[in-house]
Amino acid sequence: MKLFELVFMEPARLFLASLEPKVRAKVIYNMEYAQQTMDANRFKKLANEIWEFRTLYSKKHIRILAFWDQKTKRQRLVVATNGCIKKQKKLDQALMNQANVLKMKYYEH
Repeated sequence: MKLFELVFMEPARLFLASLEPKVRAKVIYNMEYAQQTMDANRFKKLANEIWEFRTLYSKKHIRILAFWDQKTKRQRLVVATNGCIKKQKKLDQALMNQANVLKMKYYEH
């Protein structure tokens, strides 16, 4: 049973499309797993109500940032904003800023 629904903004969709098929499959698998379990190793709160889906694949850390939709009356909804492949554990602040900008744009519509 899914604990929340997941939708993708265009930057997140483009990021996923840019990944190699095996990597993309692993990321999607982990996102679906997080939807069912809320596993903190795969879906974790960062700051400013921004969350991240986390995947480790072949020593690459793939992150897709997201937020919980607070404006809709629908069931629990998570909106994926953007993503990156990182070589270090620390998340780039520019990626967080981009996620916050996308979150503001989402609420404007």
